[in-house]
Amino acid sequence: MKHPLKTVQVLFEDDALIAVAKPAGIPSVHDGNRPKDPDLASLLEPAYAKLWPVHRLDRDTSGVILFARTEEAHRALSAQFEDRDVHKTYHAILAGMPTWDERTADAPLLPDGDRRHRTLVDAGNGKPARTHFRVLQRLKRFALVEASPETGRTHQIRAHAAVLGVPIAVDALYGDGKPIYLSQFKRNYRVNADEEIPLIGRLALHALRIQFTHPVTGEALEVEAPYPKDFSATVNQLGKL
Repeated sequence: MKHPLKTVQVLFEDDALIAVAKPAGIPSVHDGNRPKDPDLASLLEPAYAKLWPVHRLDRDTSGVILFARTEEAHRALSAQFEDRDVHKTYHAILAGMPTWDERTADAPLLPDGDRRHRTLVDAGNGKPARTHFRVLQRLKRFALVEASPETGRTHQIRAHAAVLGVPIAVDALYGDGKPIYLSQFKRNYRVNADEEIPLIGRLALHALRIQFTHPVTGEALEVEAPYPKDFSATVNQLGKL
């Protein structure tokens, strides 16, 4: 089958659902604030007919995402998310060096909590939220971590990483938003500042893996999305320094 968007890798598909690797920069579903921008669901539907979104990833987050292909599958998958029976694993590059190897952020979160529409820690009005972090590799002034959220609050991993003092790299909402350049680390790396392409110039967050139960067969499924080029290049280059 010829897919409508060449950059979208299909990871799993059958009559009930489809799992794809969402590229960074494309919204999961229609964005009312940017009505003219294409979204992943509408780009896939010419090849797959109507799709039902089951969950979402931020526009600049890459990685595995599910769509139901029937109303029945949508109801069953949505129930799994609501009951927290779906396990999601993310990898992120943090801007800073954690003093810990493993840490759990347990802080209630309030979405759209300020003028910048950020998710804020709010003990009074926030909803319970918990994210487990584990350092996988230390990369100079950055760290590659695994993040496993128990809950699914808006911007949860981004907000919790910031609470721990190590926001996700290139996060303009919760960090400084500065891209990562190789010239920051290699003294003899010569390139015109206006011409240098960043190793990664978007939110350094990747939805690596999702584990759930098939809505029809009851089979336990695990779907994983490989790193996109920018994320992989950043980890590889910084790992050599």
